[in-house]
Amino acid sequence: MILARHWSIETAHAHETKDHRHTASGLTIGGHRDRRDSHSDTTRRRRGGAHRRPTSAGPGGRVMVLSVASGALIAAGSSTGHASPADAAPQTGVVQNPSEGFATPLLSASPQILQIPKIPDASEFAEQLGKARQRAEEAARQLSEQAARESAVRAQDAELTSPPRSFGGTMAPVSGTLTSSYGARWGTTHYGLDIANDIGTPIVSVTDGTVLEAGPASGFGLWVRILQDDGTIGVFGHINEALVTAGQKIRAGEQIATVGNRGQSTGPHLHYEVWQSDGTKIDPTAWLRARGVNVTSSD
Repeated sequence: MILARHWSIETAHAHETKDHRHTASGLTIGGHRDRRDSHSDTTRRRRGGAHRRPTSAGPGGRVMVLSVASGALIAAGSSTGHASPADAAPQTGVVQNPSEGFATPLLSASPQILQIPKIPDASEFAEQLGKARQRAEEAARQLSEQAARESAVRAQDAELTSPPRSFGGTMAPVSGTLTSSYGARWGTTHYGLDIANDIGTPIVSVTDGTVLEAGPASGFGLWVRILQDDGTIGVFGHINEALVTAGQKIRAGEQIATVGNRGQSTGPHLHYEVWQSDGTKIDPTAWLRARGVNVTSSD
């Protein structure tokens, strides 16, 4: 549209320049009139009634050309402003990329269909929840049973390793399991109490007293003998280690040794005897019971 208008203006200007040359051709040059130009001009005026269209365009002609160009410009603008929907629609195809030298496909504006995952119905949800609840209940039951077993083991360990309980100034010599009592055994007499426990379990003095001896002993491996508060002698045999020395004053419940498996022993335990002052060996179970300490036989 702009090019058409520019072409019309240049055409009008060219006609105006040509008219100016024709007018100038009638001027006097060097004192003489160019008769050929004058003749040509006279001839042109004499032929003014011929059917030939004049080559010059006056001011009225230029106005007409500009009007035509303006009309074309308005028509083109109107055509552009009323473009059909087909012309305004996005184009798909291939666009040449001048910088890379190859064709680039245009993106398509066509819609895409999304796949929606299948949603389980209520019955499937209920079944899954039921199975999950069963698994959770089973896991809770197993954890509860494991906690109960661990608690029982801890209680047993505490019972075996805790210090002996006091009964009115008299203590049980060691914690553990009574495996053999005073009396006949395998055709001989067993003069003491056998209380089994792990090696290293603390052994304490039964009463206040004085250490008579601590060291090796035939058949017992190692022992400790204590003069107890009533004049009897307490014997602690098969010990693993003595923690006191002869002549030492001790109190009831004070640790004097640890459980061992020395001498003629069939397993870790304490062999405890009670002797009278003349050397007679009496039943430790009856003596302890008389002082408030009950020892139950495992037999």
